[in-house]
Amino acid sequence: MKKTLISLLMMVTALTSWAQLPRAEYPRPQFERQDWVNLNGEWSYTFDFVGSGMEKKLYESNGFSGKITVPFCPESKLSGVEYTDFINNIWYQRQITMPASWKGRNIMLNFQAVYYNSEVFVDGTLAGRHFGGSTGFSIDITRFVSDGKPHSLVVHAYSDTRTLKQPAGKQNVRLNQFECMYTRTTGIWQTVWMEPVSPNALQSAQVITDIDQKQVVIRPQFYNANGATITATLKEGNKVIAAQTVGASDAATLVLPVKNPKLWSPESPYLYDLTYEVKDKQGTVLDKVSSYVGMRKIHVEGNRVYLNNEPFYQRLVLDQGFYPDGIWTAPSDEALKHDIELSMAAGFNGARLHQKVFEERFHYWADKLGYITWGEAPSWGMNANDPEVARNFTTEWREEVIRDRNHPSIVTWTPMNEEFWPDRVQFPRFVTDLYTLTKQLDPTRPFHDVSGGAHVKTDIYTTHNYEQDPAKLKEIIFNGKEWFQGPHEPIDLYWTNVGYNRPTDINVYKYLTYDAPTIPYLLDEFGGIKWVKGQDKATGNSNQSWGYGEPPHSLEEFYARLEGQVDALMSIANNVWGYCYTQLTDVEQEQNGVYFYDRTSKFDMNRIKAIFSKKPADSRY
Repeated sequence: MKKTLISLLMMVTALTSWAQLPRAEYPRPQFERQDWVNLNGEWSYTFDFVGSGMEKKLYESNGFSGKITVPFCPESKLSGVEYTDFINNIWYQRQITMPASWKGRNIMLNFQAVYYNSEVFVDGTLAGRHFGGSTGFSIDITRFVSDGKPHSLVVHAYSDTRTLKQPAGKQNVRLNQFECMYTRTTGIWQTVWMEPVSPNALQSAQVITDIDQKQVVIRPQFYNANGATITATLKEGNKVIAAQTVGASDAATLVLPVKNPKLWSPESPYLYDLTYEVKDKQGTVLDKVSSYVGMRKIHVEGNRVYLNNEPFYQRLVLDQGFYPDGIWTAPSDEALKHDIELSMAAGFNGARLHQKVFEERFHYWADKLGYITWGEAPSWGMNANDPEVARNFTTEWREEVIRDRNHPSIVTWTPMNEEFWPDRVQFPRFVTDLYTLTKQLDPTRPFHDVSGGAHVKTDIYTTHNYEQDPAKLKEIIFNGKEWFQGPHEPIDLYWTNVGYNRPTDINVYKYLTYDAPTIPYLLDEFGGIKWVKGQDKATGNSNQSWGYGEPPHSLEEFYARLEGQVDALMSIANNVWGYCYTQLTDVEQEQNGVYFYDRTSKFDMNRIKAIFSKKPADSRY
């Protein structure tokens, strides 16, 4: 009885400790293992403003003087640090120990994201590096920790947003925030964890859903697949509807037929459970991974986007993924879900995830709730004409596409935003390489090269326009002023002018005609109507806040302007096949959100939803 009580007490203590961890949920929901250890919580840290940490041998540290809560960046309130000046270098330290039950397996140390470049040390020895601040990486630390003793884990993160060499997104390159530039994020900003894996474990799996052929196609990759087999099992609830076993090989393909597929859509976001099991020759399970899959098809045909072979009009909102207390990191998993629920409550059917690689858990909730998204990268802050930048960006973009390509909610890849001043050689090369790479990694989605900027090679054409007068907005779009400039003959690589929202770029005439676009055309930024508390009584807050155009003088004027703009777009749906409204929430000084920065309601949400729920008049849409 005494042993039972002790065991129960230990279990309760462990569960309580787990519940107290920040961001305690498993961070990779489409590739989940049961055995893992979350390393979030209190770490020690020190800043290294002059970059002398290597000379001081900080990598050998057993603890620094400062305390920080991981996975929140030092600029954030939730980190406990809240230092918002520039941080070029930061060093973290904590102790790790391998559980005894993990003996005989490889120990993977996983980082969901560290901004920007990182070096990882175990007991003073370099274990690995990663370049890029928005995607995760794993390091096999087995040889450093196989003895089961405590070890010192040190992480060095470097960032300098002012070099123009690294994708920074909306991180401010000035000391203080201005216009649409916000607080920076440095260092660890997503979950850190360890997990044991068999030497023969599954490393990744690409899942392609083919609704026309009624099948799911899986392409696995392994750490080392000698002599093993892999079984993929697809379930509808508790019912197995398809399963296949093949020899474990990086050249293997598993094909699971689905006779009567339940298709994923915003109206019915059905998800099948998917399980992978790797077994040895004796049938012993070496690795088990839980996943899920949504069967859906997204494609472009003429000037329409189709979802599951039906025309699909996109009513998107710009979501920048900033939080008052966590900056780039959501304070909780529930907060990620809540943002999607807020957007849907406002009448949107999806979001353009703007200038940030969102957490995997966000995409999980989008999959669950039926919420479409465009996957973007934090392209601002880099010189896109620089070949070194192209290398930095391409590597990270590749990692993003591979990480997120199995999510049914993502319907478009958009690597860059508002590149208006490209050169004549390097930029076209850069964009063409991104197009080719993305199509090789994921041939199932449209590629959208530059949102609202100079297009080079794209499946979707977009512009940004913040004209506040609805009639003028319609006239600009409908009469082609947004599409054309200059003569009717094609413009070659050596154009002479790239103007704001004017497509005087490469091959523009193969995309547009005066009658209608020949590929889907979306106004993927508009609105941005500024509204702050008390604005209907006084409009003297322009120095403290920022938005587009002259702000309305009353709430009724706001509603009228907003509805007028949306009605204008509805009336020309033959030309404009979707929109993206700026934006979901206020972000720091930019106060043009549908909600306040703290996610509380800003307007009568019934009226807002009625406006953004409008669909084109033609019943086919």
